[in-house]
Amino acid sequence: MVNHTSVTEFILLGFSAIRGLQILHFLLFLSLYLATLIGNFLIIIAVAQNSNLHAPMYFFLATLSSIDSCYVSTTVPKSMASSLINSNVITFSGCIAQVFLVVTCATAEFALLTVMAYDRFVAICHPLQYKLIMNWNACLQMAAASLLCSVTSAAVNTANTFRLYFCSSNIIEQYFCDIPQLLKISCTATEANEIITFAFAVSVGSFCFFFVFVSYGYIFSTVLKIPSVQGRYKVFSTCIPHLTLFCLFVSTAMFSYMRPKAFSSPSVDLLAAVLYTVLPPLMNPIIYSLRNKEMQTALWKIMKKTFDFM
Repeated sequence: MVNHTSVTEFILLGFSAIRGLQILHFLLFLSLYLATLIGNFLIIIAVAQNSNLHAPMYFFLATLSSIDSCYVSTTVPKSMASSLINSNVITFSGCIAQVFLVVTCATAEFALLTVMAYDRFVAICHPLQYKLIMNWNACLQMAAASLLCSVTSAAVNTANTFRLYFCSSNIIEQYFCDIPQLLKISCTATEANEIITFAFAVSVGSFCFFFVFVSYGYIFSTVLKIPSVQGRYKVFSTCIPHLTLFCLFVSTAMFSYMRPKAFSSPSVDLLAAVLYTVLPPLMNPIIYSLRNKEMQTALWKIMKKTFDFM
């Protein structure tokens, strides 16, 4: 890696220079952050404590909640601290760590949502073979493979980004260290980086999207053959939360990174980043809790025990 002697720190884009609005931003992000952590931790605790939820679908959901907790923790606390102390400076090493963690968590979430689609496909289209195919060894291997691929891709993309020179501007037009924004301020030619980043995003995204699309094609085909309306509703109730999560994550990611340049501005970029990094982790527990009766029952037991203890 190239020795970066010109830039030792970066300046992130703040949401406002007005002190009152900075405090408002801190309070708003604090509320969203706490709500996200509480929601995801409740999902993890509910799955761990309730024996009825010791199934592959809920194992992947608990893993997703763990990733979401890490995902939102890579960007939001730093942004809150910047607003609170009125300083948007991030060290060079801190920026490297943030890029690595953001890419790891985002890729892991995408990969895990794809694995969850496969789980639903096997459960609905091959119910008699479900326990044989989706045994605990297979589930652990799928989760481990998703995390391993995510860490590997993050390491490659991070190393590929920070091998560049940063010598003129150190102002990142985003509230966290983002690869596209870093490429904009690099003194080195970035065509190769842009090609690699684009090729990686398109290849991984296309594979996962196609896999989920095909899985749900088979699922809907099987569900429509169920004669009972109640039976179709029961099956759909296990698929709709996952499909909603997948669409939410993909749509916010596409809006953040693939929208036309004509719709790009500092304020729009900030909004897109918030949608991409904060909204999916916040909404995942809510969507699953609203649509899943078993999860509602487990969460209600936790809340009841907590209030009885208090």
